Amino acid sequence: MNACLNCKKTEQEIPLLQMRYQQADVFICPQCLPVLIHKPANLAEKLPGLENVQPPQHEH
Repeated sequence: MNACLNCKKTEQEIPLLQMRYQQADVFICPQCLPVLIHKPANLAEKLPGLENVQPPQHEH
Protein backbone atom coordinates (compact mmCIF):
# COMPACT_ATOMS: atom_id res chain seq x y z
CA MET A 1 0.00 0.00 0.00
CA ASN A 2 1.25 3.48 -0.82
CA ALA A 3 2.25 5.73 2.08
CA CYS A 4 3.75 9.16 2.68
CA LEU A 5 7.54 8.93 2.71
CA ASN A 6 7.70 11.23 5.72
CA CYS A 7 4.82 10.50 8.11
CA LYS A 8 3.92 7.03 6.76
CA LYS A 9 0.18 7.77 6.57
CA THR A 10 -1.40 5.60 3.91
CA GLU A 11 -3.64 6.49 1.01
CA GLN A 12 -6.48 5.11 3.11
CA GLU A 13 -5.86 7.83 5.70
CA ILE A 14 -4.95 10.91 3.67
CA PRO A 15 -4.62 11.97 0.03
CA LEU A 16 -1.16 11.34 -1.38
CA LEU A 17 0.76 13.14 -4.09
CA GLN A 18 2.83 10.92 -6.36
CA MET A 19 6.21 12.03 -7.70
CA ARG A 20 9.27 10.52 -9.32
CA TYR A 21 12.72 10.61 -7.74
CA GLN A 22 15.76 8.69 -8.91
CA GLN A 23 13.65 6.55 -11.26
CA ALA A 24 11.21 5.51 -8.52
CA ASP A 25 7.67 6.48 -7.60
CA VAL A 26 7.43 8.09 -4.17
CA PHE A 27 4.47 9.57 -2.32
CA ILE A 28 4.05 12.50 0.02
CA CYS A 29 0.96 13.82 1.76
CA PRO A 30 -0.13 17.47 1.63
CA GLN A 31 0.76 17.94 5.30
CA CYS A 32 4.38 16.91 4.68
CA LEU A 33 4.77 18.71 1.34
CA PRO A 34 6.01 21.94 3.01
CA VAL A 35 8.94 19.97 4.45
CA LEU A 36 9.91 18.88 0.93
CA ILE A 37 9.58 22.44 -0.36
CA HIS A 38 11.15 24.45 2.47
CA LYS A 39 13.48 21.99 4.24
CA PRO A 40 14.34 19.24 1.75
CA ALA A 41 17.46 18.24 3.68
CA ASN A 42 15.17 17.02 6.49
CA LEU A 43 14.06 14.21 4.15
CA ALA A 44 17.58 13.17 3.12
CA GLU A 45 17.41 9.95 5.16
CA LYS A 46 14.32 8.94 3.21
CA LEU A 47 15.40 10.35 -0.17
CA PRO A 48 19.20 10.15 -0.43
CA GLY A 49 20.65 13.10 -2.30
CA LEU A 50 18.26 15.71 -0.91
CA GLU A 51 20.89 16.88 1.55
CA ASN A 52 22.39 18.79 -1.40
CA VAL A 53 19.13 20.45 -2.47
CA GLN A 54 18.78 24.04 -1.36
CA PRO A 55 15.33 25.40 -0.53
CA PRO A 56 14.09 28.17 -2.83
CA GLN A 57 14.93 31.76 -1.98
CA HIS A 58 11.76 33.64 -1.09
CA GLU A 59 11.23 37.34 -0.83
CA HIS A 60 8.72 38.22 1.86
